[in-house]
Amino acid sequence: MLPVRGILCLLLLTWLVPASAQFPSFQRTARNTTARLILSHEIAKPGDTVLAGIELTMDEGWHTYWENGGDSGIPTTIHWDLPPTLSAGAIQWPVPEAFVDKELGSKTFVYHDRAVLVVPLTVSSSASAGSVEVKALAKWLECKIDGLCIPGSNVVSATLTVGTKSKPSAESATLAEAEKRLPSKTLTGTATAGWAGEIGPKMRRLVIEWSAAVTNADFFPYAETNATVSATTQVVSARSPVQLAKVVESAAGAWPKEIRGILVATENGATVASEVTLVPADDRSTVSTQAAGSDKSFALWLVYAFIGGLILNIMPCVLPVIALKILGFVQQSREEPRRVRTLGVMYTFGVVVSFLVLAGIVIAIKAAGQKAGWGIQFSNPQFLVLLTVIVTLVALNLFGVFEITLGGKAMTSASEAASRHGTAGAFMNGVLATILTTPCTAPFLGAALGFAFVQPAPVIVLFFVTIALGLAFPYLLLSWNPRLLKFLPKPGAWMERFKVAMGFPMLATAVWLLSLTESFFGRDTWWLGLLLVIIATAAWIFGTFVQRGASRRGIAIGLALVLILFGGWWVLEQKLAWRSPKSAATENSLALAPKGYDWKRWSIDAVEKGRGQGRPIIVDFTARWCATCNAIVKPALAADSVTAKLKELNALALLADYTRFPPEIGAELEKFGRAGVPLVLVYPRDTSKPTIVLPEAITSGMVVNALTEAAK
Repeated sequence: MLPVRGILCLLLLTWLVPASAQFPSFQRTARNTTARLILSHEIAKPGDTVLAGIELTMDEGWHTYWENGGDSGIPTTIHWDLPPTLSAGAIQWPVPEAFVDKELGSKTFVYHDRAVLVVPLTVSSSASAGSVEVKALAKWLECKIDGLCIPGSNVVSATLTVGTKSKPSAESATLAEAEKRLPSKTLTGTATAGWAGEIGPKMRRLVIEWSAAVTNADFFPYAETNATVSATTQVVSARSPVQLAKVVESAAGAWPKEIRGILVATENGATVASEVTLVPADDRSTVSTQAAGSDKSFALWLVYAFIGGLILNIMPCVLPVIALKILGFVQQSREEPRRVRTLGVMYTFGVVVSFLVLAGIVIAIKAAGQKAGWGIQFSNPQFLVLLTVIVTLVALNLFGVFEITLGGKAMTSASEAASRHGTAGAFMNGVLATILTTPCTAPFLGAALGFAFVQPAPVIVLFFVTIALGLAFPYLLLSWNPRLLKFLPKPGAWMERFKVAMGFPMLATAVWLLSLTESFFGRDTWWLGLLLVIIATAAWIFGTFVQRGASRRGIAIGLALVLILFGGWWVLEQKLAWRSPKSAATENSLALAPKGYDWKRWSIDAVEKGRGQGRPIIVDFTARWCATCNAIVKPALAADSVTAKLKELNALALLADYTRFPPEIGAELEKFGRAGVPLVLVYPRDTSKPTIVLPEAITSGMVVNALTEAAK
């Protein structure tokens, strides 16, 4: 749909330009764009084809539009006034540029400086010798970068002589050069397309796959009569095979059988553009055979998902749960093998169900037309508050402040819940592991999630289940092979001390979660700390006077409930206003930047400006809640060797803060095939070279090597 500005300009054009029969006496030229008519021949024979060109020259900072103006542009039109012996063909449009209006958030296809619209003119075979006048009325919309738009038009003319011999004109070279700027009819590699599911009423997602070694790929759609193809392009995969996603909206209820346009990219440092006709695959249950990759590549993505889930077991987020599972296995070593296997299956079931819930959240967010990302629940303040409370209670339970009971049986720790006292405890242990996993990502996992998040719902579910199985696999393997448990120490009094010791990393996790809420509540976060003290007091009263006491249990229960209700009402609702927080930290804060170098806030403009200056650029996509970012990536980027290299190269260091899930950063992550942070990019000084994408778990040596390569 055109913005108000585009609609008003269209009305102005309709008012300014008279009917074709009236324009011979019409003269009007806009101030910022000039037009003239040029011909490839000054003499042509009957039956010849002569190229005519409408040359538009724009002042600096102004532009006109391609045949598909995009979100808000209006294409140039040509009305011919020709003698009967001449007939005009369709306009042949040079390749445009993509222009994004940051104020409107729109993308248009434009021409800057100068453009020649080529039109073939056919001379009738019965044409008589003599001179004829070629006349046309050109009308256009000229817009300035700051958003000012003015309709423009002008009558242009030239003289063509019909004779016995053809003779090129002085402008023939100009038109020959203009033909070189037309999109090629041949394509490097192959291009295919497939529907990737509906995303709204009369709207589908189209994924285009281009098997070519190119960079900065994009698809400029031609205007369709029965559908609208979005100007905005989502880069699903920036590497060969390149994958691009478009939104297609049906205008007449029927979906186009063909979608035509131009594939544009950079190849070996030069811009290439090829005209293509895409036939989308009808099967919408998958993207398409090509868009999803071959069977082998799809299977490989699943392997990446499984390995990524497996590696999550050694990431910082899951370490507290791992310790509890070790304690549980020690306890299980003296139980019957059948029971051990049952508890292992229930733990796996808890992990899988939790990941299915996450998959459902992702699918629902995508169906609502929003961007989904790994760890997106950490953008919800209510989730963070509840998770902080739960983890604090788990820590208090491990310290022995109180005991969790199921069916009247005391469970002295989360690990015992997963072993001695039933399948429900094992299931909940799997849920806890999943919850604490989501702030982390791992090698292989980021790329696999990036692939999965742009797929239809069934594929997303498949990938999330695969990741869950990878996370649960070590515990499932141990529970089904009791002989492996003989390497663990025998149960004894040390287990109680170990259980208490494990309360400290769990408490550290609670403190870390508490710090994340500062992004939403600012200085008011201390009220949440007070709430945790109130809840801890209630837990102590419950454990001391109800679970281990012999008298006045009713009073103790009442006092504990009063404390909890008071904390919920007074702290959460009155002081913290947790359902609609009013105080929040500034987004994209540089507080997360590695120390030792002058980091700047990331933006697309900052990257483009830095590349224009010929500087190597490093970008750190991070988030306050991302444990991998803060425990692995940031120390690597803050290393002395990295800082020295950045100073040596005068590199531009940019920080992209994804804590609050800003959409522009989410779009950039998708462009590089990632569903979340961390992501570290290094842009070479030579703009013709591809961007260097570092793995999730980096070392300072990797960063130094990438910067050295980028400086060449």
